[in-house]
Amino acid sequence: MPFLNHKTHPFTKDGIEWLNPGQNGVYGIFNKTEWIYVGKGDIRDRLLRHLGGDNPCILRRYPTHWIAEVVPNMDSREKELIVELNPECNKRVG
Repeated sequence: MPFLNHKTHPFTKDGIEWLNPGQNGVYGIFNKTEWIYVGKGDIRDRLLRHLGGDNPCILRRYPTHWIAEVVPNMDSREKELIVELNPECNKRVG
C-alpha cells in the first residue's frame, strides 16, 4: 500500500523545516518520474540530512518532493514501502 498520507511537500529547506523535531515515522523522497528513497526515523532530521548530501545517490536523482507518515512501527512499514515502491537509492530491505 502506498503512503497513506497523500500530502506532498517540496524537498527544500523551507519545505522541511516547518516540521517539528521528534516526529518519528517513514518518509519517501521522489521526483516526477521515480521514487528515490524510502527511510525511517525522525522525519525532519533525516530529510535535512539528505538535503545536505549525506547520501549522494539521493541528490544525483534530482529529488523534488517528499511525503511522510508518522507511525509507531517504522521498521515493518519501511520494508513494505521499499518492496512496493522500489526506490532507486535503497532497494535493499532489512
